[in-house]
Amino acid sequence: MATLTVRRTAEGVVATALAALLAVGLTACGEDDDSSGPATPSRTGSAASPPRETASSSPRSKEDFEASVSAEAARIRASASAALADAPGQGNAMADVSQGGVPTSRTDGKRAALVRVTNSTDEKAFYSVQVDFADADGKTLDSVVLGFADVAPGARAERYAISSKAVGEKSVPRIVKAQRTAP
Repeated sequence: MATLTVRRTAEGVVATALAALLAVGLTACGEDDDSSGPATPSRTGSAASPPRETASSSPRSKEDFEASVSAEAARIRASASAALADAPGQGNAMADVSQGGVPTSRTDGKRAALVRVTNSTDEKAFYSVQVDFADADGKTLDSVVLGFADVAPGARAERYAISSKAVGEKSVPRIVKAQRTAP
């Protein structure tokens, strides 16, 4: 009888802990996502900016979340494109940017590059990077613009540049322009 009571108590504790974790997870999914993608650190709500969810409102759907992330990515890409358009020459941040190739076997045949940005300044910065995918003759097949928001001093951020136009074409990615601006 004592063993059965201890077992039921342990099961109750585990069930309560799982319920608490599930509640925390669902609450976190309902909060606004202020991150700009996988390459930048995400920010969570603080005392100054509490989550907008209330007990009576329903959690955001998967589609709402995906639309929010997509809209944020589009906003960052637009900011990066504007910064690159205004940048003279190759921009002021070519020394802060590098790239590595990604085998097409890992990208379902798409051409891709892993772009790395390291903030060499002592202030937070926004980086805009243009990666061109060129064929053997040097002809640009595709141009991809990436934005890296709020890169902290000395921090490194990474993001993939994936070509949608150089599929099936033998091409080489190359960074052609990089601009650092204040966030």
